[in-house]
Amino acid sequence: MASADCLVLLSDVDGLYSADPNRDPNARFIERVLRITPEIEAMAGRALSDFGSGGMATKIMAARIAVNAGCHMCIASGHQRHPLRRLESGARCSWFVPASTPLAARKQWIAGTLRPAGAIYIDAGALRALQSGKSLLSAGVTGTLGRFDSGDTVSVLSPSGSEVARGIAAYSDSDAARIMGRKSSEIEALLGFRGREELIHRDDLVILQHDRELISEKP
Repeated sequence: MASADCLVLLSDVDGLYSADPNRDPNARFIERVLRITPEIEAMAGRALSDFGSGGMATKIMAARIAVNAGCHMCIASGHQRHPLRRLESGARCSWFVPASTPLAARKQWIAGTLRPAGAIYIDAGALRALQSGKSLLSAGVTGTLGRFDSGDTVSVLSPSGSEVARGIAAYSDSDAARIMGRKSSEIEALLGFRGREELIHRDDLVILQHDRELISEKP
């Protein structure tokens, strides 16, 4: 959820090998991993750290989590001073490359992993704005359903009641009810504190389906 784009793991080895380099002189260094396959996992099982029986296997588990979140990860040696500076200068390491960006992975997580805590009803104008890539503003909200806090995932419902999007709310259900239908410039006066201009920012929102009938309506 931090949307980080790089994770560096410092180890007693400078990366992933096809076998334990201390035991096999023919061990091949793996510079770049585009996909964590059973073969890669098997290499981790054999190329173990002297400091732990499962050191490399644990790093591969971390790599799987990182790349699934859209984050690059590298395994590098931490024996020398200033290891990050050495990496910037081209020191040898093994890179694990994700297939998606942190933002794309975050949206996949929002859409498929979280169970909505509540729901927000929006009008036709807000729906068109969301489907054109904009954030959800309080002016386009017509109602709330259920109890949710700031940071919870909520369903976004069209005027017909169908779930058209899902996102992370910047306000609780009670605060959302107080600012719905009002302009963003009025939020501070209504709530007594300066919050976000968007009720759901577009980076925290995933469109699930399009309502063709509402799209064709004129504002």
